[in-house]
Amino acid sequence: MRLVDWLDKGASLGPDAPCLTMDGESLSYGQVQALTHRVARGLHAAGIVPGKHVAILSGNDPVAFASVFAISRAAAVWCPINPRNEAAENAFVLDNFDCAALFFHSKFADLVDALRRDLPKLELLVCLDAEQPFAPSLDQWLAGVADVPFTAAPVSDLAMLPGTGGTTGHPKGVMLTNRNLEAMTALTLMGYPFEGRPVYLAMAPLTHAAGVLAFPIMAHGGEIVIMPYPDIGEFLALASRHRATHSFLPPTLIYMLLDHPALPATDLSAMQCFWYGAAPISPARLEEAIEKLGPVMAQLFGQTEAPMMISMMAPKDHLNPDGSVARHRLSSAGKPGPLVPVAIVDAGGTELSQ
Repeated sequence: MRLVDWLDKGASLGPDAPCLTMDGESLSYGQVQALTHRVARGLHAAGIVPGKHVAILSGNDPVAFASVFAISRAAAVWCPINPRNEAAENAFVLDNFDCAALFFHSKFADLVDALRRDLPKLELLVCLDAEQPFAPSLDQWLAGVADVPFTAAPVSDLAMLPGTGGTTGHPKGVMLTNRNLEAMTALTLMGYPFEGRPVYLAMAPLTHAAGVLAFPIMAHGGEIVIMPYPDIGEFLALASRHRATHSFLPPTLIYMLLDHPALPATDLSAMQCFWYGAAPISPARLEEAIEKLGPVMAQLFGQTEAPMMISMMAPKDHLNPDGSVARHRLSSAGKPGPLVPVAIVDAGGTELSQ
């Protein structure tokens, strides 16, 4: 499956169902689908042919996330740009990853304006939400684009080009294929609970794990409630109001949630799976989370070069058969996923004995 197929799968289960929601307003699956057809056609008309790289620079935003599926529909390659990076690092990524087009939020307009003159490979700039002196708004850019279905044929299976953490130098582009992402999504669907139409509350950046965890939600025709900025009090209010069933937070934010005064009065009874990862979690605080949030905590472990899930620990694995907390497992990163071989090898690639 291509990235856009997860959107289309959700739409097949009900085009009028809410797909992307923020600030109380929702785009239905049918509306998101229609937008992706228009943006894909617009990319094609602008010369962004299949195989070219298209970047998105934005915080959490429904239109920005919808554009991910438009890029896939155009058979281009999605390059997520981390809005928290330094300007020089993002300039390096845009140039080194050969990005031909950039969709950006007006919040980053000054940054894009300062960088664009040194990025000769950029052929197209579009601001998602407002016209800029150097770039049209998305609405302006789409004004002459026909509102009819459009899907381009891919030239390869390359789907996504995320950057590594860059801890040992400049970020490297990791070539993730649709098959990589399909396997990751399949592992998620196989290894964690999904009942009914899920409601996924996304506070963590959609450029990272929070974004790719949305794909299995779409496979079930679920709703993705997007938070534009992190706020634990608002997270709790939205989780209760929307009856959130799934979410993902790194440990530092989970600690803040556990300490928030609104937590005891918040109804989280709809939660099925609360993923944590991206850093080690304190076993004591994890046990506290199980006690306060319920038996819903779910470990995930992966890396940019080998996307989730290398190993996984479902909510049930946090408990003993009698329902008590399995304290001996709380320092674990879980078990290898059912589609993932794990081995320790020497410098020559020979598997070592256990």
